[in-house]
Amino acid sequence: MPLYQVITLAIVQGFTEFLPISSSAHLALAPWLAGWKDQGLTFDIALHFGTLAAVLIYFFRDWLQIAASGFGIDYGDDPGLKQNPRLFWLLVAATIPLGVFGLLTKEYAETVWRTPYVIGTMLILVGMLMLVAERTARLKKDIDRISAVDAMAIGVSQALAVVPGTSRSGITITAGLFRGITRPAAARFSFLLSTPAIAAATLSAFKDLLESGQPIDFMPFIVGMAVSALTGILVIAFFLRFLRVHSLKFFIYYRIVFGIIVIALAAFFRHPAG
Repeated sequence: MPLYQVITLAIVQGFTEFLPISSSAHLALAPWLAGWKDQGLTFDIALHFGTLAAVLIYFFRDWLQIAASGFGIDYGDDPGLKQNPRLFWLLVAATIPLGVFGLLTKEYAETVWRTPYVIGTMLILVGMLMLVAERTARLKKDIDRISAVDAMAIGVSQALAVVPGTSRSGITITAGLFRGITRPAAARFSFLLSTPAIAAATLSAFKDLLESGQPIDFMPFIVGMAVSALTGILVIAFFLRFLRVHSLKFFIYYRIVFGIIVIALAAFFRHPAG
């Protein structure tokens, strides 16, 4: 794979994984529109290693404090995390629905659901759901007030992210808004919750790759991982600052328009998934 394709797709992954606009939709559409060959499983894994590195690096201190507090150790100086010492176990519990739903639907997520029509429809539907949340939610809770019910509601919503086009961050932030959590706190919890999910999916795929015996081209693997990680860190920092003073409306309208475009392209042209 040429270096410019590696860098382009890695940037696309880093941007779209953490913004509520669906990385699966963009990674499926970008190479098709550019006329590039499918990047293959090895490169996809590299990109996901990159986004995993992004959340681990950006939230490293948060995770240390959250894990320490979960085991009764006084560590770290974030006041919100100090006031919610159960957060580690809430994140563990909220990860379970995705694991269960992912195992039950893995075959569909990788085949039947991976079509432009499903992707486009989910872009639009989740966008409309985000719009309802923006207009009706009472945004009063910060991360120190996230409860077990809040965490499980967000965890159940994350399970829907196995459907391509949903967007993990989009659906979990939306669930957080419906639970009355502020935008920055909902995004922060969403990114923390994504860490074990991305780790499990990436390591499972990497294990399958090693067992398959496919050769690994290390240049695109390393460059793709590094670029997607750096892009992801920058996007996380930007998005959390953005939500302090702005709503999700731009991303909502983007999703709806993009979803319409995906469906239209699938209807009138030969598409990448079918």
